[in-house]
Amino acid sequence: MSTTAKERTDVERDRSARISERKRGWGEFLLDQRAFVALIVLVIVFSLLSDNFLDPSNLVTMTRHVAYNAILALGMLLVITTAGIDLSIGSTVGLSGVVAGLLLQGWELSLFDTTAYPAVWVVVVISLAIGAAVGALNGILITRFNVAPFIATLGTMYIARGAALLISDGATFPRLQGDPALGNTGFDFFGTGRPLGIPTAIWIMVVFAILIGLLMTRTRFGRWVYATGGNERAADLAGVPVRVVKMRVYMISGVCAAMAGLIIASELTSAAPQTGNTFELNAIAAVVIGGASLAGGRGTVKGALIGAFVIGFLSDGLVMVGVSSFWQMVIKGLVIVLAVMLDRGQERLKEARAAAAAAQSLRKDLAAATPPSTSHHER
Repeated sequence: MSTTAKERTDVERDRSARISERKRGWGEFLLDQRAFVALIVLVIVFSLLSDNFLDPSNLVTMTRHVAYNAILALGMLLVITTAGIDLSIGSTVGLSGVVAGLLLQGWELSLFDTTAYPAVWVVVVISLAIGAAVGALNGILITRFNVAPFIATLGTMYIARGAALLISDGATFPRLQGDPALGNTGFDFFGTGRPLGIPTAIWIMVVFAILIGLLMTRTRFGRWVYATGGNERAADLAGVPVRVVKMRVYMISGVCAAMAGLIIASELTSAAPQTGNTFELNAIAAVVIGGASLAGGRGTVKGALIGAFVIGFLSDGLVMVGVSSFWQMVIKGLVIVLAVMLDRGQERLKEARAAAAAAQSLRKDLAAATPPSTSHHER
């Protein structure tokens, strides 16, 4: 009895399938870790091009710059995981800073013929509430009026930016350090404070990362977020409050944007209505580079943070090596396009792997159902 030609063909086919599956596995692994790989490549390249890139003080400075982009990316992560998008966060950054500037410089109460100077914690709460309000408006448009996320947040992007310009009359609020006599000092702590020798912005980034990480991995709401992005219809049928989930993620994104606006205004000790222009693109790029899918249902806090470091280190590294601001815009645009292309490539790899697994399972089922054939050879 000897192996038939058919059986030999099946063995070769199975061997080829295993080799192909291993290759796809490596390709999928590299795509999953693309943010970390990109960060390592950037560090190596810029450390070779600039002697000061890996200087400890420079690394701390760059990480401080990364902080507000990372906070924006964390809010965007929740939105994108639900298969949405938030184009309004850049404008919310400017609006929250302007609101803080208005309050710190005195809020004229004409009815009482006086000027109020709120404490810093009151200013922070009001500014964060403004961000939540912008997010709530996005959520209402999307969940109640069925406006596509892209269109809804594009509209609120203009609304928030216009509101910032109206409040400030197009001007910048300078000197936000406050006056001890008025009790409104301490705002500069967000931008220039260094608890334990580490900038406050980095501490805030870490706190936001921990909170959102716990929210996504340890709570029912986090499971709802992934379920909504994975298959909204199935999630709805399973009892997930899809509208509530979407409303909350856009509000969280607005709060993250407002926090970033407060950090930037504190660093600059001034608030300009133009602050945050195109910041939404950095956040989207960071999230996608970090492995999240624009189709929803996939994304991690770790990936979003690494993606933010990639964008931040790329920006600062280009400045350090003397690349012009015009070319910086071109390179950032290419990075965003590449990130989306890699995301689609990862989806295709997973689809191909699933199809190969299904085909292999079908072949095994057919082989089990077909009686083995044998050949008898006489000596």
